[in-house]
Amino acid sequence: MELLCKYLSKVNLIGKRSSAPFLQKFLSARLPHETCSFYSKKVSLTEFKPVEKIRNIGISAHIDSGKTTLTERILFYSGRVDEMHEVKGKDGVGATMDFMELERQRGITIQSAATYTEWKNYNINIIDTPGHVDFTVEVERALRVLDGAVLVLCAVGGVQSQTFTVNRQMARYNVPCLAFINKLDRTNSNPKRVLAQLRSKLNHNAAFLQLPIGLESQQKGLVDLLHMKAIYFEEPQGLKLVEEAIPGEMLKEAEERRQELIECVSNADEILGEMFLEEKKPSIDDIKAAIRRTCMKRTFTPVLMGTALKNKGVQTLLDAVVDYLPNPAEVDNFALNETGSEEVKVLLNPARDSSNPFIALAFKLEAGKFGQLTYMRVYQGCLKKGDIIYNTRTQKKIRIPRVVRMHADQMEDVQEVYAGDICALFGIDCASGDTFVSRGNLNLSMETIFVPEPVISMSIKPADKSGQDNFSKGINRFTREDPTFRVYFDNESKETIVSGMGELHLEIYSQRLEREYNTKCVLGKPKVAFRESLTKQIEFDYTHKRQSGGQGQFGKVIGFIEPLPPDQFTSLEFVDKTTGTNIPKHFIPAIEKGFRQTCEKGALTGHKISGLKFVLLDGASHAVDSCEFSFQLAAEGAIKQAIEYGEWNILEPVMNVEVTAPSEFQGSVMSGLTKRHAVIIGQDQADGYFSVFAEVFINFHFGWFTQMPL
Repeated sequence: MELLCKYLSKVNLIGKRSSAPFLQKFLSARLPHETCSFYSKKVSLTEFKPVEKIRNIGISAHIDSGKTTLTERILFYSGRVDEMHEVKGKDGVGATMDFMELERQRGITIQSAATYTEWKNYNINIIDTPGHVDFTVEVERALRVLDGAVLVLCAVGGVQSQTFTVNRQMARYNVPCLAFINKLDRTNSNPKRVLAQLRSKLNHNAAFLQLPIGLESQQKGLVDLLHMKAIYFEEPQGLKLVEEAIPGEMLKEAEERRQELIECVSNADEILGEMFLEEKKPSIDDIKAAIRRTCMKRTFTPVLMGTALKNKGVQTLLDAVVDYLPNPAEVDNFALNETGSEEVKVLLNPARDSSNPFIALAFKLEAGKFGQLTYMRVYQGCLKKGDIIYNTRTQKKIRIPRVVRMHADQMEDVQEVYAGDICALFGIDCASGDTFVSRGNLNLSMETIFVPEPVISMSIKPADKSGQDNFSKGINRFTREDPTFRVYFDNESKETIVSGMGELHLEIYSQRLEREYNTKCVLGKPKVAFRESLTKQIEFDYTHKRQSGGQGQFGKVIGFIEPLPPDQFTSLEFVDKTTGTNIPKHFIPAIEKGFRQTCEKGALTGHKISGLKFVLLDGASHAVDSCEFSFQLAAEGAIKQAIEYGEWNILEPVMNVEVTAPSEFQGSVMSGLTKRHAVIIGQDQADGYFSVFAEVFINFHFGWFTQMPL
């Protein structure tokens, strides 16, 4: 048999999808199970699966933690793709999930990509998300529709800036997660430090489920702390899993870490906690059941590890996804019933049948070859090709001509989808976050997706006037697809202004306009969102009076305006302290409206006014001439009076920055921050890397990272 394996390896049959299925059966039947393991066989992924056999997961992490590489390995070991390709591979093919030309050129993930695969008879829907904060909305809408997630951490970088953002997003949507420490093969990798950061920085009750057998270039395999076995990933592609006894020098540490694991889970699980207090020895099944319960409640985070690039630890991660993350029936999803005066939450039924009305959420839009492609998560009921559904926002009736499941940019037609499935539909006019139902009178809508506000603006225009039409088409499409990408026309500067989550965000859209719409664009200097504010309190006493025959206008307001505390400089506050009937109460909202409208544009630079508290003390009204519009104009006059006689200053936005780099670049980084008038808050250093925490004026921050000699 050994000779047969050697011969087959020479003729490149082992490990390739082209191998005949009987070959795998033949070898599996004749080799010991613990020494030979192939990837999952290919089956029809369209066959119906019960809800217990479904997993919807996302892969999320900081930049360059190995999310896309990990997803590529998952697809290979589960039999979804024939060959593995690298994000920046020499073959020029690129990873499966990075199908955009820009993604392959830059080696980064720009938009989330959906796929599906099978592992040990479980259907797993996967969404690979970007790591850059510029594309954070892709992570938001992915986590909104997923039941679980894998938080990927770099064994060298550990918990980094974007890890905090992803962690907050998971908490916002109550998504259970596994932690996977990747890149054990890198120099200075330290999974113990990453675990400590998970506990101290992210406040996770976390513990190892595995230990590494060697690190950096000596990385050989993993120790399974549940079964107390060593696992080695042999063959060049890690296809063969070999289980052996734990190396003698690691046995003591493995026993201590296993005890630590049981203690961490016992602190969060009552059943295992009682067994721990009674000093009963829990079985492996007891520990696994407790990990599953606590992971689903987000009270414990199992920590696995490996190196996706070197093909180690991926199969055990897939086992953990199946064992510990919830199926769609174990997650409570609610729709809002808006028929009455108050919104009522309605619990949706996750049964995979047609006995309940169909309810789905459109979480992503994409322009495809056949028109707009709408990604949906089905929460209840069943949808079949040719069915009629209704958009609850617009009340439009839509017939479904085609239902597909996505594998990156490839589509597979399906006849029907059920609760728990993620699918895509063609020919639907909708917006991201719309709810679709099977009955027009079903007044239910899903909670929408959180969309962060843009933080940077730039002017944009086509380099050639002949490209104006394509420019408009592209801009309209991108604003529909990405709610964080905003566009407006500035009447004063006569420029088209685009706003987004960062320089990279806007630069990518400019390049996409050139590639996809053949329209080269020119981006102007980023425009910072300055604010204007008062430096000290000023009183106002303003009377608006106008008589033009017939009913006139009259409104008088008395009070003062004062600056808000520094932590409230981005807000406006209106306080009504009037007594009596000098100003009838139904005119108060008009005064507040006039105050807020006038604050939309200041006198110094034309930017918004913020950080003000408008206190209304008294005023006067006329029985005939006073109206809401009169008091709105009176409030506007009061603000203009304060602008004329008050002392004002300009507020510039400050950004909290964390810079992590090798220690040899510490001098250049500190020099760059000092030149940009940054305020250094703190520093940290570990394993040849240093981190600087600083406050930087956004206006001085533009373009800095592209100039850094790193």
